[in-house]
Amino acid sequence: MRISVIGAGLAGCEAAWQIARAGIPVDLYEMKPEKFSPAHKSPDFAELVCSNSLKAERTESAAGLLKQEMRRFGSLLMECADASRVPAGGALAVDRHIFSTLATEKIRSHPLITVHTGEVTHLPDEGIAVVATGPLTADALAAEIERFCGGSLSFFDAAAPIVTAESLDWDHCFAASRYDKGGDDAYINCPMNKEEYETFYEALVTAERAPVHDFDVRNPKVYEGCMPIEVMAQRGKDTVRYGPLKPVGLRDPRTGHRPWAVVQLRRENAEGTLYNLVGFQTNLKFGEQKRVFGLIPGLRNAEYARYGVMHRNTFLDSPRVLGPDFCVKSRPGLFFAGQITGVEGYMESAASGILAGWNAAAAAQEREPLVLPATTMMGALSRHVGESVTEDFQPMGANFGVLPPLEPHIRDKRERYAALADRSLKDLELALSACQGKDGIL
Repeated sequence: MRISVIGAGLAGCEAAWQIARAGIPVDLYEMKPEKFSPAHKSPDFAELVCSNSLKAERTESAAGLLKQEMRRFGSLLMECADASRVPAGGALAVDRHIFSTLATEKIRSHPLITVHTGEVTHLPDEGIAVVATGPLTADALAAEIERFCGGSLSFFDAAAPIVTAESLDWDHCFAASRYDKGGDDAYINCPMNKEEYETFYEALVTAERAPVHDFDVRNPKVYEGCMPIEVMAQRGKDTVRYGPLKPVGLRDPRTGHRPWAVVQLRRENAEGTLYNLVGFQTNLKFGEQKRVFGLIPGLRNAEYARYGVMHRNTFLDSPRVLGPDFCVKSRPGLFFAGQITGVEGYMESAASGILAGWNAAAAAQEREPLVLPATTMMGALSRHVGESVTEDFQPMGANFGVLPPLEPHIRDKRERYAALADRSLKDLELALSACQGKDGIL
């Protein structure tokens, strides 16, 4: 028995890894480097497109809890992330080139994983398979999935620009993390006074945007988690100043006061030669990005290693199609994983790949599928995918709101989040201990 995994992104790599850990041979199909999506550039696996941040590390945060749960499963990508981290305050950020290189090397060197290069245009008719082709699934397979599942949804996704460190104007920026957490090498801050901000704002909301491809305009939704900065700004003059440009926890050493607004840059690679503009996902034309973002004093001479881009993001109406084990309800043995299922975020996609891979292996070995308790972050997200009752299903990232409330309720937010995380990890251990005792696979 061999299991097919289609797509070597974050979810596909984790799925293949989990299947191989169970001792089952894997055929992993990836169209790169023969063909690239509009957003992908690297031939390596597990490519990070939008940002190099994997979000907060603290276990008492939703993102941090998710990563702790993934580690308990022997996550391939958490191992790669820990080995490729760059300073980012309280977040786990990585050198995306090193991260993808490590993932590719580990996948290609595993004796039970065979990599096949080339585009897959049809869903498997039989056998066990995991489809992890992502939000930019190639057109032929996307059409096949749409026919098979009876429809899908689309929305736009956007990536932020990356600038070179040597091009920054250090007379108008400073290194610091909010509230001095995480060291001064985590972020570079570009402050603006009120006049500078208002000039920047007016240019931002009137700047010319790039056209989107014809295949994107059928359903032009913009997902909140990747809202282009120019779209967010149109909601009001202070919207971005209370969002990605919020100055709280920062003090400009030139003035000794909190700035009116601050653009933060996060280290993009281990060498510290590249930085991305935090929260600056955009669909402005490249020339407009250079002009408008150049109105930020610290970026007036910035050189761009990559301009921001916008692309399609497609996901299934998963509660109708999938169960919480990520298996297609109408086709036993066929699993989906990643953002195409309606989880939102790098690690959320990888976590779904872990569970889809685990359950594909379970199907091959005639074991019961693993559906984690709703009190765990991975379990709550999988139930969002497979059991949501809303008529307008939308992607969901890790957040404490998806977990069942505590009884009795804890009013203090920090204490409540810590208690939720503690409960999640304990319940996860119980669930995995039961699997180990029954199946001997952990």
